[in-house]
Amino acid sequence: MSVRTIDDRLRSEYFDLLPYIRQVADEAETEVRYLLIPVMRNLESHEKIVVKSRVKDCESAIGAIRRRPEYFKLDDPIVEPPSLRVLKDLAGVRILAFPKRRVIEIDEALRERFGDWTADPVPPIPGTANPLALKYHGFCSPQCPVQAEIQLISMLIGLFWEVEHGALYKPGERLREAEISEKMQKHYADVVRALGSFEEEFEAVATAESQITRKS
Repeated sequence: MSVRTIDDRLRSEYFDLLPYIRQVADEAETEVRYLLIPVMRNLESHEKIVVKSRVKDCESAIGAIRRRPEYFKLDDPIVEPPSLRVLKDLAGVRILAFPKRRVIEIDEALRERFGDWTADPVPPIPGTANPLALKYHGFCSPQCPVQAEIQLISMLIGLFWEVEHGALYKPGERLREAEISEKMQKHYADVVRALGSFEEEFEAVATAESQITRKS
């Protein structure tokens, strides 16, 4: 009789939780869209807000558990076996906003509903002052067995992250080593700073044009 591995047990747990994960993703996205209706109504023609929900896939969830310290201490009888329930992002909602000043407005619109969730912002890179993204996670209701994560981010940075994640993270360990190399980190920071500079300049020009339009 074959012995079930830790990963086998985690896969079984994942598919037990999957209906709840999907439900939480749908619920969180629905609440976010409802709360953002006033913001959406006031968007100017060049402004955009995109709301996307996602469910973490099985292997990504197991990979996240493998990176936790307790995964490597299973020979210690005091350490509990890892569970996918500890992950804060099995279900997620990402909100992309252009221009980035809308991120703060969105955060204010969501704060009353999600203000008691745990904040976990993505820290700024060297040469920048503000967090790259605002994030918070928590349970949609006391009955929820899994948490959801909400992420608010500039659309330009968010789309760059999607490309970077698909190119460097998804292929596997060989390219993941390149992701954390000093050379790749430098180029990553250069791209983030360039995108931030573009947005700042665009917002300055758009504000100036709007003021001229009002005066004329």
